[in-house]
Amino acid sequence: QVQLVESGGGLVQAGGSLRLSCAASGRTFSRYAMGWFRQAPGKEREFVAGISSGGSTNYAGSVKGRLTISRDNAKNTVYLQMNSLKPEDTAVYYCAAEFSRNMDFVPRYAVNYDYWGQGTQVTVPS
Repeated sequence: QVQLVESGGGLVQAGGSLRLSCAASGRTFSRYAMGWFRQAPGKEREFVAGISSGGSTNYAGSVKGRLTISRDNAKNTVYLQMNSLKPEDTAVYYCAAEFSRNMDFVPRYAVNYDYWGQGTQVTVPS
């Protein structure tokens, strides 16, 4: 069982930056692929970024070059550095974990993930 707790969301002006954190419980964090998803009001949850257990990364096209995912296995934490934020980035951001048997694979679909955090709100006013 893995528990995930996100933090770092908030209100930021367009062009600004935020860093989201997701702290995971358990001693096998390094074996999990981690992902960030987001859900805006009235829209479906969408993949934002993911990092494999081996450190490979994958991004949605809409965020590539602006958002960076990273992980610190010693701290059981995954991060999402968000730069050049836009109003369309406004959403609840969720952290997710998938027990990985392929250290280079980054799941992009929510159904692949086993555990989810409660979400953190990011708001970028227009």
